Amino acid sequence: MSVAGFPVGQEMNVTYPDFKVSLKLHSLTQMSFDIAEGPFAHKETVSIQVRPLGNGIFLVSWAEESGATVTNVQDFDRGVVHSFVTLPDGNFLRMEGSIEVTRPADLPGDDRPERNKALVLEAMTALFQQRDASAVARLYAPDYVQHNPSIPQGRAALEKLVSELTEEVFYEPGMMIAEGNYVAIHGRIRGWAPSPQVVVDIFRVENNRLAEHWDVLQDEAKAAAGGRTMFEPDERTRQLSAIS
Repeated sequence: MSVAGFPVGQEMNVTYPDFKVSLKLHSLTQMSFDIAEGPFAHKETVSIQVRPLGNGIFLVSWAEESGATVTNVQDFDRGVVHSFVTLPDGNFLRMEGSIEVTRPADLPGDDRPERNKALVLEAMTALFQQRDASAVARLYAPDYVQHNPSIPQGRAALEKLVSELTEEVFYEPGMMIAEGNYVAIHGRIRGWAPSPQVVVDIFRVENNRLAEHWDVLQDEAKAAAGGRTMFEPDERTRQLSAIS
């Protein structure tokens, strides 16, 4: 995993139950904090070590002049900091605080959209090209929510559906759009219904698993009034070329 997503330059307030601290992330090796009030009131610039844990989560640790040592799990996806502090007198504190960003990072560091698109593409091809039911447990959340009215809830139902697919079922992925924890993918599926269908699938991603799904399907028209097809096999390739 890469530290590239660590939001260098970001300033934020973290509100714990008993006090608030203002943080500024200067770099991958330096951070400032300011606790204005309460029993821990002071300000300091410290040397930090940053380790990525995945999904916008970073382990940040440092030692303070007083001898206190701090380990923060900074979860920027959920806006939460889990803080573990050993005080100079040996007392140990566990705290959870909410993040309020007061100045955004110098450069965008949120790589969730690309990670989530890769996850969705892997799931759709594993299930509906390769008909691999074992991929469900790896790629879908344990409490997976299904909004398609013809498919029962849960991973077990999805595994059963995939295991019973015939060889005629084949999915072609097209263009993809992602923002935050949501991904939409346009595609065409054959063998699902008597005629090929064009489908838009929408997923919500949580903890790097597919947690919720919506879809809209429409029989593919052989001829279009506007002269353009509903689905073009190279639309994903063209989309990637346009982005690059």
